[in-house]
Amino acid sequence: MPTTHAPTEALESDACYLAMKTHDARFDGSFFTAVTSTGIYCRPVCRVKLPRRENCRFFRHAAQAEAAGFRPCLRCRPELAPRAANWSTEDASRILALQAARLIDEPDAWSEEGPGAAQIAARLGVSDRHLRRIFEAQFGVSPLQYLQTRRLLAAKQLIADTRLPMTQVALASGFASVRRFNAAFVEHYGLNPSALRRAGGATAEGGGGKAIEVRLGFRPPYDVSAMLGFFARRALRGVEVASTADGKEPAKGSTPTYVTLARTLRVSQGGQMHAGWLQLRFDIEREQMLLSVSDSLAAVLPIVISRARAMLDLDAEPMAINAALHAAFPHGDGLRVPGTVDGFELAVRAVLGQQITVAAARTLGSRLVEAFGEPIATPIDGLNRLFPTPAAIAAASGDALGQLGIVRQRQTALQAIAREVAAGKLALHAGADVPSTIAALQELPGIGAWTAQYIAMRALRWPDAFPAGDVALQKALGVTTARAASEASQAWRPWRSYAVLRAWHAPSPSTVATEPVAAPESPLITTAGLTA
Repeated sequence: MPTTHAPTEALESDACYLAMKTHDARFDGSFFTAVTSTGIYCRPVCRVKLPRRENCRFFRHAAQAEAAGFRPCLRCRPELAPRAANWSTEDASRILALQAARLIDEPDAWSEEGPGAAQIAARLGVSDRHLRRIFEAQFGVSPLQYLQTRRLLAAKQLIADTRLPMTQVALASGFASVRRFNAAFVEHYGLNPSALRRAGGATAEGGGGKAIEVRLGFRPPYDVSAMLGFFARRALRGVEVASTADGKEPAKGSTPTYVTLARTLRVSQGGQMHAGWLQLRFDIEREQMLLSVSDSLAAVLPIVISRARAMLDLDAEPMAINAALHAAFPHGDGLRVPGTVDGFELAVRAVLGQQITVAAARTLGSRLVEAFGEPIATPIDGLNRLFPTPAAIAAASGDALGQLGIVRQRQTALQAIAREVAAGKLALHAGADVPSTIAALQELPGIGAWTAQYIAMRALRWPDAFPAGDVALQKALGVTTARAASEASQAWRPWRSYAVLRAWHAPSPSTVATEPVAAPESPLITTAGLTA
């Protein structure tokens, strides 16, 4: 098998060339093609003239191509490619390297100084030297080189898609100063940021109160209707708005097709709180999602982009997932696991959804927003409130929560989660440690295994979450106990979260529930297709 770089995961060069020749979007972000005659590296979907085979080198990561001296293409823009969300359950060194890369890729996991190799090593419980060794063996570059490429590509996207001032671009991308930012650009790309902006011809605005617009890539197939419909059915009044093509409310009893989703959000960084809104729309023909973000969130745009990608699971790798699941679930190849832009919000909604239907959970959530959420002005009709903060829910009285229809057991669970998050003891984002977070959740009152697994699936973005006690899931799998469900799921690791979604959406009468069915060992009661 011919290889072109050092990492243990070798690429099949001929297969990569064929994928590039056919512009196969299924491989977008899975590898990058560097052309020796131009010094540029591209995505497989790039529409430039096909280079000669002998002039092509193939790299699994953009950082490898940049470390070899290649510059990103200004036409296909490698920063738009979906991330390579590889997972492993066997090789300890590979798991450690992937965890380190995940921390680098997840802005919510960064400290104010950004993710340094020493900090990441300490977080993972290994030495700095050991982390560098296994990281270079896995990715072919050092953690610092990987991080530098991630920052440069984030900055490149902001330069190309927005008119944000360069100082703001530098700080939002993780650079400590404009001087370091300019020096890194000149060293890696051979031109200064201003020249890159002129070459890219950015038209989107970032200032004066106008929305910032960026594009985010994904790999097909993608069931857009299922994803947007999922969020539309759970949209909380004032926080989320889903729209159809004509912008009208769907007729009662009809099956609407939603095309846009908008919501408010709050992002904390460096002790400062940033509040605003985002709007999402899919461009299926180009395998992209169009993200519009309020100008008030410009300073934290990379975090917003990361959360939007997680919310719609844009970094999923359908080929790997379908290879493991298609035989058992042939009708779900385009399904993704819905995420969230706020892990605390997701946890609250999971608790509110215990033992009630989706519609009832939505009503309770909307009441909670109305009572404790802050008002916010947006240009989108119906979008006017922020989800309550952990501090607000932790400070709420039992009487105030009870008047909303929230029973005492759930009040206790909500306030326990709120106190832990507000105190910084519980992190609910994709960079959090999954096993320790699940254990911490289950120590809280009113949080059982189902709720913890559900939060891990959607907020922690763990692809191997499996709520074995879910009755609808057991029915879909043809078993009657959590143990039997868990045993049946072993063949689907590490993609069991996707198996759960496919089981809930399977076209079988036995998996469609209109009323909640009790799960034996958990206080969370679900219907097929997720309650919370």
